[in-house]
Amino acid sequence: MSFCYAQDLTIPLYQGQVPNAKKTPADYREETDSSGLIKNVSIPTMQAYFPAKHKANGTAIIIFAGGGYFVLAQKKCVEIAKAFTELGVAAFVVKYRLPSDKIMIDKAIGPLQDAQTAIKTVRRRAVEWNINPNRIGMMGLSAGGHLVSTAGTQLNRVVIDNKENTSLRPDFMILLYPVIIYDPDIPRTRENLIGKNPNPQTLGLYSTNKSVSQVTPPTFLVHAADDDVIPVKNSLQFFDALLKAKVKSEMHILQTGGHGFGIYDEENKDSWLVSCYEWMRKNGFGSAD
Repeated sequence: MSFCYAQDLTIPLYQGQVPNAKKTPADYREETDSSGLIKNVSIPTMQAYFPAKHKANGTAIIIFAGGGYFVLAQKKCVEIAKAFTELGVAAFVVKYRLPSDKIMIDKAIGPLQDAQTAIKTVRRRAVEWNINPNRIGMMGLSAGGHLVSTAGTQLNRVVIDNKENTSLRPDFMILLYPVIIYDPDIPRTRENLIGKNPNPQTLGLYSTNKSVSQVTPPTFLVHAADDDVIPVKNSLQFFDALLKAKVKSEMHILQTGGHGFGIYDEENKDSWLVSCYEWMRKNGFGSAD
C-alpha cells in the first residue's frame, strides 16, 4: 500500500454521472487564475495528502476552500493540508462544484452533495488509507465553513445516494472565519447559493447556527475580530448555539488578522494551528490509538 502515502493523489468524487448535473455548456470550462483561484468546476475531485507512515496517527481531515460560493481559494487549503500531514493527520482538499444554474438542476444542494460524497468516500476507504473511520473531521474556510457547518448540523438532510448507509457525520469540525448567518449586509455568498430573494424558511435553513443540536460534532472555531468581510458575529452566534446544545467546542477570537488568513500569514503564523491540534488531541483526534 505504498501509494497510500503519496503526496499527489487525485480522487474523483463520482464514478460516471455526477448527480444533480445538467450537460456542461461548452463555455463553462474550469479555470485557475494567477493567484490560484479556481472557478467553473463541473467535475469535483479531492486531492489527498498523506503523512509519512511513521507519523500517521489515524486521523483525517477533509478541507473545503472559501471563495463566496463563486470561486475556490485552494492555495491556503493546500498549505494547511501539508501542515496537518506533518502532525500525522491525513488531509483531503476538495475541489467542489460551485452553485450554478448552468450545470445544476438544483444549485442550492450541489456543494452539499460533494461534501457528503467526500466524507462517504474517505470513510469507505479508511482502512485502505490507514485512517480510523471514527476520526474523520471536516474543515471549512469562509464559505467553505458554511458548507462544512451545513454538513455537520443537518445530518438528516441526505442529498446523495447512500444505500450503504455510510455515516455522513464528521467526527469533528474546524471552522475558520466561517459564513454562518445569512446577513443582508453580506449578500454575495447567500445569493450565489440560494438566490436574491429566498423565503424566510430557506433563509433559516441556510443559517446553520439554527440547526445545531446535541449530535452536532465537536467544533473548533477561529475568527479575527477585525474581519471586515465576514463579521466575527458569525462565529459568535455559532459558538453560542454550540454552548446551548452542550456540544464540546472551543473558539479563538484573534485581535487582528482580517479575512482569509492561512497558517503562514505574518500576524497569525502557526498560532491557531497549534491551538487547534492541541484541541484535537484533547478530544481524541490528535494521537495514535
